[in-house]
Amino acid sequence: MAVYVDHRTEAPDSVASPSHIAWHPLHPLLAVASISTASGGCVDIYLEQGEHVSDAHVERSFQVASLSWHPSRPILAAGWETGEVVILNKQEKEHHAVPPNHNAKITVLNWSTNGTCLVSGDGHGVLVLWRMDQRGRVQGPALLKQECGKCLSHCVFRPPPPGEDFVQLAKAAVGGDEKALDMFNWRKAGTGAPLKMGLQEGLSFFITLTDGSVHYVSEKGKTRHVLSTDSLVQKLLFMEERDVLVVITENLQLSLHAITLEGEAEELMKVKLSGKIGHSADIILIDHSLVVTALGETVIRFWDLDRDENYVLSPDVQFGFEGGECINCVSYCSAKGLLAAGTNKGRIAMWRKAAGSHQSIRALEGKEKWKLQAPTELEGNVIQIKWGSRKNLLAVNNISSVVILSEQAMSSHFHQQVAVVQVSPNLFNVTFFSTGTTHSLRVDMNVNGVFATKDAVVFWNGKQVTVFECSGDTFRSAGSFLCDSPVLSVHGENLYTVEPYRVQVRTWQGTVKQLLVFSEAEGNPCLLDVCGNFLAVGTDLAHFKIFDLSRREAKVHCNSKNFSELFPGLGGIASVKCNANGNKVSILVSKTDGNIDSKICFYDVEMDKVTLFDFKAEQGNGREKLSSGQGIDKSAVDYPELHSHIPACHFWDQSEPRLFVCEAILETGLQYPDQKKKQTESTMDVWIISFFSTEEHGLLLQDSFPLPSSYQVLLGIEVPHYYFAKKPGEAEKGQAESGSIKVSQMVARRPMRDFIGLGDCDKTTRDAMLNFSFYLTAGDMDEAFKSIKLIKSEAVWESMARMCVKTQRLDVAKICLGNMGHARGAKALREAEQEPEQEARVAVLAIQLGMLEDAERLYKACKRYDLLNKFYQASNQWQKAIETAEAHDRVHLRTTYYNYAKHLEATGEHSLALAHYEKSDTHRFEVPRMLSEDLQALENYVNKMKDKSLWKWWAQYLESQSDMESALKYYALAQDYFSLVRVHCFQGNIQKAAEIANETGNWAASYHLARQYESQDEIKQAVHFYTRAQAFNNAIRLCKENNLDDQLMNLALLSSPEDMIEAACYYEEKGEQMDRAVMLYHKAGHFSKALELAFATQQFGALQLIAEDLDEHSDPALLARCSDFFIEHAQYEKAMELLLTAKKYREALQLCLKQNLTITEEMAEKMTVSKDSKDLSEESRRELLEQIADCCMRQGNYHMATKKYTQAGNKLKAMRALLKSGDTEKIVFFAGVSRQREIYIMAANYLQSLDWCKDPEIMKNIISFYTKGKALDLLAGFYDACAQVEIDEYQNYEKAQGALTEAYKCLSKAKTRSPLEQESKLALLQSKMTLIKRFIHARRVYSEDPKEAVRQCELLLAEQDFDNAIRHGDVLGFLVEHYIQVEDFHTAYRYLEEMQKRVPPMNLSYYVTQQTIEAVHRGVGIPVSRTLVPEEIRHSSVENKEVEEEVADEVEDP
Repeated sequence: MAVYVDHRTEAPDSVASPSHIAWHPLHPLLAVASISTASGGCVDIYLEQGEHVSDAHVERSFQVASLSWHPSRPILAAGWETGEVVILNKQEKEHHAVPPNHNAKITVLNWSTNGTCLVSGDGHGVLVLWRMDQRGRVQGPALLKQECGKCLSHCVFRPPPPGEDFVQLAKAAVGGDEKALDMFNWRKAGTGAPLKMGLQEGLSFFITLTDGSVHYVSEKGKTRHVLSTDSLVQKLLFMEERDVLVVITENLQLSLHAITLEGEAEELMKVKLSGKIGHSADIILIDHSLVVTALGETVIRFWDLDRDENYVLSPDVQFGFEGGECINCVSYCSAKGLLAAGTNKGRIAMWRKAAGSHQSIRALEGKEKWKLQAPTELEGNVIQIKWGSRKNLLAVNNISSVVILSEQAMSSHFHQQVAVVQVSPNLFNVTFFSTGTTHSLRVDMNVNGVFATKDAVVFWNGKQVTVFECSGDTFRSAGSFLCDSPVLSVHGENLYTVEPYRVQVRTWQGTVKQLLVFSEAEGNPCLLDVCGNFLAVGTDLAHFKIFDLSRREAKVHCNSKNFSELFPGLGGIASVKCNANGNKVSILVSKTDGNIDSKICFYDVEMDKVTLFDFKAEQGNGREKLSSGQGIDKSAVDYPELHSHIPACHFWDQSEPRLFVCEAILETGLQYPDQKKKQTESTMDVWIISFFSTEEHGLLLQDSFPLPSSYQVLLGIEVPHYYFAKKPGEAEKGQAESGSIKVSQMVARRPMRDFIGLGDCDKTTRDAMLNFSFYLTAGDMDEAFKSIKLIKSEAVWESMARMCVKTQRLDVAKICLGNMGHARGAKALREAEQEPEQEARVAVLAIQLGMLEDAERLYKACKRYDLLNKFYQASNQWQKAIETAEAHDRVHLRTTYYNYAKHLEATGEHSLALAHYEKSDTHRFEVPRMLSEDLQALENYVNKMKDKSLWKWWAQYLESQSDMESALKYYALAQDYFSLVRVHCFQGNIQKAAEIANETGNWAASYHLARQYESQDEIKQAVHFYTRAQAFNNAIRLCKENNLDDQLMNLALLSSPEDMIEAACYYEEKGEQMDRAVMLYHKAGHFSKALELAFATQQFGALQLIAEDLDEHSDPALLARCSDFFIEHAQYEKAMELLLTAKKYREALQLCLKQNLTITEEMAEKMTVSKDSKDLSEESRRELLEQIADCCMRQGNYHMATKKYTQAGNKLKAMRALLKSGDTEKIVFFAGVSRQREIYIMAANYLQSLDWCKDPEIMKNIISFYTKGKALDLLAGFYDACAQVEIDEYQNYEKAQGALTEAYKCLSKAKTRSPLEQESKLALLQSKMTLIKRFIHARRVYSEDPKEAVRQCELLLAEQDFDNAIRHGDVLGFLVEHYIQVEDFHTAYRYLEEMQKRVPPMNLSYYVTQQTIEAVHRGVGIPVSRTLVPEEIRHSSVENKEVEEEVADEVEDP
């Protein structure tokens, strides 16, 4: 909070009365025009503290009419009532007169926007525009002089569009215009502010005349009439951003006009402002859109041009204003957001605009944006008030004098249970907390600082020190002396002040008793702090030293420490404090830019250790030193995220050396893009944080909370309270819940968290609770208990129990509740232990202690919405309960609606209760009960709801009241056919009842009607309706009683098995219609009885039907009996099925063999017993399977036989069966999967019986199977056969040679029983191969040596075993062809004749062509015999070429 210090202007003429005041826009210079009855009028300039500038005094014998400051230079223009205009240059100490052009009162005097021109106007309507130089002298003749004819009243300059000016200026600069270049370089030009206007100087302006007209004067000097009003213009304002002119008349008519570039006006809006007319009005435009008017009323009026809304602000009596106090004038400081208003009682009212983002401010309602501040009290009647200069000073004219108010931080101090707070510049509020009394103390000097002790209050201002001694309820001045020390501290009867390199120890009267000397290296002392018996001193060279003050003279307790060595690179010391033991020092750091750093430095004197706590550190770094102990939950300390905060002030407790507290504020200039959450009240950005500082644990965060909105600043801490300066006049918010104790208007204290509810406890309790708090923070619960175990106060234990909610320590809470005697709470806590979530159990504790908000938060945290719902219901928060049930606890939604409806019913809100009963779906019972007293309302409700249940209920009610007709109507609506039938029967209308029962088929209705018919002996109707009602036993009973046998059979078949057996017994007893008895026994599942009866009565058809329903679960004896019956009657298939069902497999098999029954796949599967079956042993099972297979073999079902042999594990028999089937594909597959030698050989032998020459795949399988079966002799025989095929079919001796080679290899490897036989076979193969080789050789060499080839062939013909290897025809044919070629036809004929002898005639054409035969005969001259012309049967081998090649490949590479 700020205090405004008033400096009265030191006027040279004490009798002069100020009439005009004007601040310079930039410099702290105030111009005051005064009226003196003796000398006329004068103009003076004052500095910020009211000092008069002696060279700037101008005096005339007439009065000053107007004042106007140059926009940037310290040059003042003053207009007088005679028409004279004087220019005062404060910097050059010069006065200049403007050439006389006016002979009437100057009414308009304005500088142009950039200060290059001055416009003046008088009461006769003369308007003059002058060009001025930099020293304030007129340059040349007037730029413009006009006579308007009427008195001029207001003038507003219109700034030109900067974009256009810069374009023109840039063009001129590029063209070489030095002046344009200088204007671009505005620093060189010396204007002191960035150039806003360009070459176009912004010389267009608006003026108003007393006739209410507004005129526009363009840059070229042309005047244009813009608009007229119906009365004198009181205020003329120009909204630069929108090019809008605001005109307000004396009648408070406000109009907005859009202005074109040419100066034409278009009216946008016209409104009548409310307020008192006829009083001089002070009207200002703030924030570009808010018109504020002060009209001498008790309120300030606002008109928002953006929102088209108005509101008023008025001073509050609570802040010290009087009722009916009128506001004369207003002024606004946009830099501070402060609106100041002067009243007729000499007070300055201040409203501060809410801080925060633009969006959040706009969201506030008009008057909510403004917060009233403490008033500044002056004298007289304030008629003028003005903010001004860069220093934001406030000048106040109260007719007799002018006062300058400058803002100064509020002085306050707390020490030894005494708090002093500055209320106004000279008034202080002193509170003694030990007695609870508050006093006001007025000081006759401007105060910069204050220090309070229990004995004295000391004030100083850097020039003077004043000491007031406290004696009872009064203050006595104990001494006052001059001293230029900027800081001061007090201990006992000693004052501590500073001078270069020394701290002075003085008496209250100022006598220096002792000097505490500092070296030049240590620097000048500039910071002092007293805590307990210790004085901490900080120097400007960042050294600090601690002195012990407990003795007569101060002794050094801790030698000088260099802060920059302890904490390198941090900066200087901004503030230094020590604790009550003098063993801990805390230091706030000053950055190079003068701002406070975010770090707090701690120094342990005894351990010579340093600790650093940084608000901006991430939680992993600096924040980890803030450990809250091991066993304590973080929520117990709930510290906020303070990354954007810095420490503002810090204190140690006066008596408890471990306890430290600091106030953290939001760092200025920080603008985060996401700062939409920033509060409208800045107090949310201020946090109070307390720590325990010990050697063992370091820094422990004890508590943190935002500064309450009613408090201004933290003053200090002394267990068990924090002490605050309060905002004046603001009501305490949340006083009861926070436990704050309001001591006075200006000071408040708030108990520490662990002391809430204890009040002013004694020292023992206080120390015990503090130790408890410390150990709890450190997480040492055992020590915490030891600290408070002797305390008997229920309040202490309750406080601890509340703490247990924060720490979630339920074990501690149980003991606390026990010590409190809180039986209900202890029981609830014990019952809550079954809840799995810790938070849910803690919430129960919170509820018992009345901490409902905590309970709600905990239930939400653990997401136990069912318990939260119950909690809301119990605490009568029904809306929240329903919202919770709808969103999160839908399981209990209907229950919640029901409970709410019960609650509403209890409170008499029947219509709402009715709606919620409907939502809970209990309205069918609850609403009739609720409305039972109001039958008309109930009937209306029933009719409205159109619900069948309700209709039925109402019909029952009407029936009970004997209103049968109405009851029938509602039963019909409810579709309750039973009740309809019942009522009709009661009324004797049985025909109508029968119609309803028949139409609807309702069982209950039909049953009731059947009972009625039975009672009337209408048996057929009774049976019919019993049947409709599915009450077959009743219908059967009636049929038996009345011999209705036909109907009985049908009903029995429809009814239950019990009824069927009963009917069957009935038929059996009668001895007639036994077929029906058998059928009924069969349908009822009584097979044995049915069979017995069927056998007895020889009913074969029935027997067959019964047999079909027999299965493996049936009685085996029954099955055997049936099968025997079927065998007797030659129904073997049926008997077979029954034997299989009875698992009599051998008998079934015998029946198959005996009766030659074909075994189907289904029968075979039924006869196959699974491996897991316990009915047969494995051996018996295999034997059975082989028997089945044998049977299948006999019947020619080879595949089935194979399958069964395989299941029996006899693969050889399976293979034989498969070979009989001739299914090559399955044979190959079975051989592949069986992997048995014999099976491989069997498969290969079978395949060899096929046409393997034409199927390479079969050939591959043969070779593969013989190889796998290790039957190499058989494989050799196969290769031999292959060779013979190659010779016989294709005459391909080369491939035959290859096949024989493979045969030789296989045979040589084979292990045969007879080695001699093997040898002879090998010899035979060898001779074959030799002969074939010779023939192949002869054919190959023929092309080179035909004679040799012929000789070889002739030799071959002479060989004995020639026929075994080579066909005669091939050799003879070769020779015939040769001799034809050499034309030895006789020899050729000889060989041809030999061929005819050895080769049958039909095969002749295999070896020689018909052409060859004819050629031989022609050669020898013999005609061709008929026997030599057989039909063409020579086969072409082209078709088999592919096969040949593949066979050859197989032969070559088996």
